[in-house]
Amino acid sequence: MTAGAVANISAVIGRSGGIVDALGWTLVHFLWQGAVAGLVTALVLAMLRDARPHLRYLAACAGLLTCALWPAVTLALRLRGGVAVDAAQDVQAAQLAFQLGAHFAAQLTDSLQRHMAWIVAAWAACCVTLLARTALGMAWIVRAGQHGARDPHWQAQLDRLARAMGVARRVRLRIVQHLASPVTAGCRHPLVLVPASLLTGMPPELLHALLAHEMAHIRRHDYLVNLLQNLAEILLFYHPAVWWISRRIRCERELIADDIAAGPAGGPRRLAQALSELEKSQFAHHEPALAADGGDLMNRIARLLHPAPRRNLPVAVSAALAAVLPALALAGAFATGQAQAGDEPIVDRPQQRGVVDFASCAKPVWPQASLAAQQTGTVTLAFLVDERGVVHDSQVRKSSGHPALDEAAREGIAKCSFHAGRQDGAPVKSWVMLQYAWVLE
Repeated sequence: MTAGAVANISAVIGRSGGIVDALGWTLVHFLWQGAVAGLVTALVLAMLRDARPHLRYLAACAGLLTCALWPAVTLALRLRGGVAVDAAQDVQAAQLAFQLGAHFAAQLTDSLQRHMAWIVAAWAACCVTLLARTALGMAWIVRAGQHGARDPHWQAQLDRLARAMGVARRVRLRIVQHLASPVTAGCRHPLVLVPASLLTGMPPELLHALLAHEMAHIRRHDYLVNLLQNLAEILLFYHPAVWWISRRIRCERELIADDIAAGPAGGPRRLAQALSELEKSQFAHHEPALAADGGDLMNRIARLLHPAPRRNLPVAVSAALAAVLPALALAGAFATGQAQAGDEPIVDRPQQRGVVDFASCAKPVWPQASLAAQQTGTVTLAFLVDERGVVHDSQVRKSSGHPALDEAAREGIAKCSFHAGRQDGAPVKSWVMLQYAWVLE
């Protein structure tokens, strides 16, 4: 996407400031939220390292669900509050996160606030790009299902496998070129794509074992879960914890499918042999398909040949571990919401409007370039002032025609003292509107 296109997106988003601020600060705060979720997920998975892969799979899914729920609930609470993020709270958060002092934290928060439209625009552009890639993968699957070659013999083999493994739906089989390994797609109308090279280069009993593995994915509706994973990866693409947790989900999912398929495949050793042959035949070519695959083939082969002893945890303990992560997300999000709920509401039109005390501060500094160019104009500014007279946000409502002058006025006046607006004699949080004229003397 070109810089001009991103600029256009930024301009469009910039006109809905409240939503942009809420979304932008939600994205920023997910940096530490995702780190917490990833750390807790890693600890839970470490506790379950000797447990069945099914339990680790549930724990990893709970971790990814946490990563999705925490920012979603946070965004909903911010939008419900109807105000931009409290700058004082963001300064405190930056202090805790970076431990570099209040001055740097305040500068960082102010810089993020001023560039929030660009941050959201860049995030949206990346999401659109990743979504387009996902759409291409789905289109490739649909096209392969429609135009892939049919093989009556292997279709009959797949039908028998489906009946043996308790899959009542009709599962289609298509033969395609330029595919490294079998791919499972679809939930309502399942589809198995088989590389043409495997039909000619792999013994039938080993290909049968691979098809049993794919049938295990269909029985578990893994393709649907994989689509939800892709959605989380698209929206939260910038956080490494999301990709790591999603990778763990795919690895554990493959181990579960191996366990299910081992019997119908003719035993763990035959499935391990089939995976070994698949490893030999793999190439570096990958289609952009949304397969429910993942995991390390060599690790899976070793596990099938030499299964490690399992430590079965009590059901109650397993359920408690799986519930920790979503509970953490909801507790953290609602704690944020309670902190925001404690803020004073904004009064749109107080009976007595707030004012700025120009005697408490110096005049805004004229930018050297603007002064040299003899630029003048009047800028209309808005400052969000709480009941204590503290400025929490500032905006340029009407430009002077010169961005440098607008920014200099906004930064300079924000350092002044303000008197809060009053409603029924009590100070209230409200927007203070004023104009500043740049005039050459």
